[in-house]
Amino acid sequence: MADDINDANAVELATELTIAWLGNPNTRTSAEEVPAFLGKMHETVAALLGAGTQAPVAEAPASDFTPAVSVRKSLASKDHIISLIDGKPYKTLRRHLATNGLTPAEYRERYGLKSDYPMVSENYSESRRAMAKKIGLGRKPGTKVARSDEGAAAAPRRRKAEPARAE
Repeated sequence: MADDINDANAVELATELTIAWLGNPNTRTSAEEVPAFLGKMHETVAALLGAGTQAPVAEAPASDFTPAVSVRKSLASKDHIISLIDGKPYKTLRRHLATNGLTPAEYRERYGLKSDYPMVSENYSESRRAMAKKIGLGRKPGTKVARSDEGAAAAPRRRKAEPARAE
């Protein structure tokens, strides 16, 4: 009896899906192709409904994700961090994680990483730190940047602009 109900539901769903597909103005098909499409749609829906009556397969727990590389190898280079998701090198992982729908905390949890696991490569972090210091970020207001002797000697001295002479 349950099989009859599932089969009737499969026919109804397949018919509704086929009507919706044919109702789309972008769908171009001939009348000969419709029965084949309806048959394929019925097979697919019946398979899905049949799978729905079986015991649902448990989702894989978060700890079952296999990293593409080892944690040690992911941090082997100072120039980049290798992603545990796809094994590709990145200077920073934030955008890569966002495209995969993860936050840094979820990424660390998924692969069992410590909370101090870096999201940015060491050299990239150092270059950004140097640039920030160079432009004066992190100083208290009113403090001046001390120029080194090399910087003062290398910088050309400006001459005062002379007023234009009227001749």
